[in-house]
Amino acid sequence: MPLTTVGTPADTDGVSLSHGLKQRHLSMIALGGVIGAGLFVGSGAGIAAAGPSIVIAYALSGLLVMLVMRMLGEMSAAYPSSGSFSSHAERAIGPWAGFTAGWAFWVLLCTAVGLEGIGAAQIVHGWLPGTPEWAWVALFMVVFCGTNLAAVKNFGEFEFWFAALKVGAITLFLVLGVLALAGVLPGTDSPGGSNLTELLPNGGEGLVIGLLASVFAYGGLETVTIAAAESQDPVRGVARAVRTAMWRIAVFYVGSMAVIVALVPWDDPQVVENGPYVAALDRLGIPGAGQLMNVVVLVALLSAMNANVYGASRIGYSLVERGQGPKWLGRVSGGVPRVAVLASSVFGFLCVLLSYWRPDDVFAWLLNMIGAVILVVWIFIAVSQLRLRRRLERETPERLAVRMWAFPWLTWVALAGMATVFVLMAREPDTRVQLYSTGAMTLALAAVGYAWQRARARR
Repeated sequence: MPLTTVGTPADTDGVSLSHGLKQRHLSMIALGGVIGAGLFVGSGAGIAAAGPSIVIAYALSGLLVMLVMRMLGEMSAAYPSSGSFSSHAERAIGPWAGFTAGWAFWVLLCTAVGLEGIGAAQIVHGWLPGTPEWAWVALFMVVFCGTNLAAVKNFGEFEFWFAALKVGAITLFLVLGVLALAGVLPGTDSPGGSNLTELLPNGGEGLVIGLLASVFAYGGLETVTIAAAESQDPVRGVARAVRTAMWRIAVFYVGSMAVIVALVPWDDPQVVENGPYVAALDRLGIPGAGQLMNVVVLVALLSAMNANVYGASRIGYSLVERGQGPKWLGRVSGGVPRVAVLASSVFGFLCVLLSYWRPDDVFAWLLNMIGAVILVVWIFIAVSQLRLRRRLERETPERLAVRMWAFPWLTWVALAGMATVFVLMAREPDTRVQLYSTGAMTLALAAVGYAWQRARARR
């Protein structure tokens, strides 16, 4: 299919939105966006499966994410848009691709809002057992819906302080861990390399499980390219965020995994039961470590809720602006797509209700359906970058403020990596259902998007 030229709405996507995000907001969103709830909550199961080789798993998946972010950064710096990869896919591949990537990601974000609300409510319920979980979920949903209905700078301020807390907490954790390993932390004996004697305790199969867990822990990095469209200097903001992605991933993800497996035996039950960070802090004999990390996890979950309501509303707005959704969803007032914010919040709260009403069938089906969406999005990003890069070099080379490394070879390497993850998912019973369910949803959206594209072409 030849490259399509996206119409005026996509080219001017974000013009009717405000530009209330400052550079400090964008910088901290980029920094804190790397530290997601998946890192604190989901990494324990990966360590239990992979053992010390979880460091290799996070390093490999981190390299893949770096390549994806570089590709996305190249396109987003050239074409700043609140639709991000959805707009790029439409421009490079066709309207059906933008439709498919955009609405699949919208469903993913809205469902994630519900999941994060449930997780946050469980933590608060543990502190206040007499209060119902649903009431806390409702409170969080109202707060972040209200935050996103107001000016975008409110979203930026919330994320700025959430990110600052997460960055501060994980930096302190890394400092304490390194001091303990060096044997200079008072009251703590260094374990040396005693916990690292068996790199692959469960063989290659354990490494595969750890690799799959690590891939999905990186989800959420795309938010910074969505937010950049509402910043004061989108090109500069995207460029800075992408260029610092490498050290952020290396330090926060790979570094913290290395510290944890060096401090705590990989088969310690506490790693899964209480989480790897709590288990590591308990090993250091720090009083109140469990509650301290619960606060950090709560902050990470609330930050993710806030960011996902924002991201879903902007993706939905962008799709409508490009004629790929109901017009009422794209209404903007005060520089904010408030109807899209409400729709995204309502869908998120519906997911919460389904988790209570139908946890064994409807909600489980919904979770499986979004299980591999992030990989689908990454494939659209890679294919779009392959097609748009040549066009940019030929027509507007001055827009290439960020360039993909070793183009096109590393783009093809990234696509091969994504294909490998798909194959690994098909091999594992726990992830096979997610792969097939996501594939069915993607094909259904692609069919609807293609039919819509043909109908529009005939008109």
